[in-house]
Amino acid sequence: MNIIELLKEKVTSKLLQGDNQFQDEKIGALSAFYPILLTVLESKPELMSILQQSLNPRLGDIFNNNSESVGHLLGLVSGDAPPNEIEKTLNHAIAPTLSLLEDQAGTDDQLAIFDLIQSQLPNIQAALPAWASGLFSAVGISVAGLSFASQAQAAPVVETIIPTPPVEPIVAAPAPPEPPSNHQVTNEPEPKKSNLLLTALIALLILILLAFLLLRSCKNDDNATAPLNQATATAQQPAYFQMTTDPQGGLVTCSAKIGNEEFTTALQNEVKQIFSHSVGCGIDSSQTFNAELIDQNSLVSVLKLVKGIPNASLTWTGSEISLQGADQATLQALAEKIKPLVKDMNVVVQHPLSESEAVSSSIDQAKQALQGIDPSKAKALDIATALNMQIINFASGSNTIPDVNKPILDQAAALMNHLPNVQLLVKGYTDSVGDPDANKILSQKRAQAVADYLMSKGVSPDKLLAQGFGQENPVANNATKEGQFKNRRIEFEVTNTETGITREVSEEGIEKKQ
Repeated sequence: MNIIELLKEKVTSKLLQGDNQFQDEKIGALSAFYPILLTVLESKPELMSILQQSLNPRLGDIFNNNSESVGHLLGLVSGDAPPNEIEKTLNHAIAPTLSLLEDQAGTDDQLAIFDLIQSQLPNIQAALPAWASGLFSAVGISVAGLSFASQAQAAPVVETIIPTPPVEPIVAAPAPPEPPSNHQVTNEPEPKKSNLLLTALIALLILILLAFLLLRSCKNDDNATAPLNQATATAQQPAYFQMTTDPQGGLVTCSAKIGNEEFTTALQNEVKQIFSHSVGCGIDSSQTFNAELIDQNSLVSVLKLVKGIPNASLTWTGSEISLQGADQATLQALAEKIKPLVKDMNVVVQHPLSESEAVSSSIDQAKQALQGIDPSKAKALDIATALNMQIINFASGSNTIPDVNKPILDQAAALMNHLPNVQLLVKGYTDSVGDPDANKILSQKRAQAVADYLMSKGVSPDKLLAQGFGQENPVANNATKEGQFKNRRIEFEVTNTETGITREVSEEGIEKKQ
């Protein structure tokens, strides 16, 4: 195995799939970057941990935030492509390169990855461009013992990478002045020096005065704009991340509300990869929310810890991470593992919600989601997602819709009336207590009751279909009261009647295309 060739085959092809702009330049830049990155990791193993925990690793992380080194690298590999395009490509290559190293090492253990890199040093050094020595020296990596590829790869501006101390210019001594005629030559320049010194002092005083006036002006400007800045900051809501797991510790729901599109895109990719989930999170990256979570660079490491924990819920907002679930001992152990990763956060284990608290919380979430939908831009998927956030807790043996759920259904009906070519399937489920056939009939009645209520609010019967599944497809363990409560549920599914595409939607925007 040649790790460089493997990176070209796996990572380059993935990054450039569907990207036809400056493809030759990007391929060349990536080919030069892989051996440089691996050499830096071999020389600085501690960098591995930093990059693994970062959701959005950047070239600056590799080169000690030395912008000059980053700029020189881009200048050497960009060719005819805009440097910012190449920088974006190289930034996006870091995370998949680490993932490939983890796959080849069979673990994310840093020592194992370090051993893998060392075993590949001949292949790595054979691919190093000759000009890379300048980059390494600039960030404090010794080039002694490194071998580089043919000098034919060398760029003509290597010398500019390593800053050299300034050289004092050599100035020819001025010719002595012609002595005035009929006068004796003297060496008395003191009056001229005094004049120059006086002029310099005056200039210095003027500069000090100007600096004082400028500083005062800046302070006034800051004071004038402070109320506006404070108002803007006040208007933003705290960034928010929430997820829950199923009985096997897989992803069930996930929601991220962080006002940074680049970060949420990276987060989405990480969630899909960690949980092998095709959809990932429901994302809101609008400026309504703060641009970052506290300690957010540890989020990936925390997600890896949560994976496999059954029936757990994690909420990350403000300065607190809240864990909730049925097994308090497991959650407490999880909290102890998380705490060292998030030094500025308070990690707490919450007691399970009561049924009434769970219903109330779900209603609030559904209400907030529906209020955020613009009627003129409403999508069936958004409406179904919001409806699935609520818990419709029917009384035992009853198909009467609780009053607390009716305002949610009213909002959904008003939005549904704006949508053409859509059918909403209402699916009813029960727990496993009692006769299976009776449960199936009861689940059908409950689903039909919801559909009938929506029709009573003006939704066309053509847009609604009810179906009962009884105790099929449980989402929790029916051996516990909490599991039974979760299994007694109504779910919503949307179909485009023109294309026949159906989307099954669970809480927080998780969807499955059928």
